[in-house]
Amino acid sequence: MFENEKVVYCIDANILIQAWQKYYSPEICPSYWEVLNDLGKKGVIFIPELVYEEIEKGEDNLFEWLKNSDIPIKKIDGEVTNCLKEIYTSNPNHKYLVSSNGIHSKADPWVIAHAMKENAVVVTKETKDYFKKQTKIKIPHVCDNMDVKWIDDFEFIRDLNIKFICKSE
Repeated sequence: MFENEKVVYCIDANILIQAWQKYYSPEICPSYWEVLNDLGKKGVIFIPELVYEEIEKGEDNLFEWLKNSDIPIKKIDGEVTNCLKEIYTSNPNHKYLVSSNGIHSKADPWVIAHAMKENAVVVTKETKDYFKKQTKIKIPHVCDNMDVKWIDDFEFIRDLNIKFICKSE
């Protein structure tokens, strides 16, 4: 990457959902959400429209926070649709990214397609599964196949030099 080239990150739903429900919940780590909002304002992070819709179905206040945040929501357009077609035509196994039984997120292929269009890094909690079934494939495998960089949220925090400050009240 060139020194002045801005790295943009495409955030998968599981990054926000797990952080909200578990280790960075707003009660124990409100500054994490302030930082994410600031990164959204600066155009450093974005979420695809289908991730937004997935979070909307949640049972907690994450959607309310997201709706009022400054994180850009990228809509599906012709370019993104062409990237999705490229994902599916490049490898027959990529169709297993979304399962017919609905267990996998329907947003997963769109996360990768949006990242391809925006030349962004995918941030996901998914990891490579080396014992995977033929009928199941995860975001990191498809990203690797499509030459799209992907990282987890901890690497994302390190890349952006986010620091947590703890205090008792």
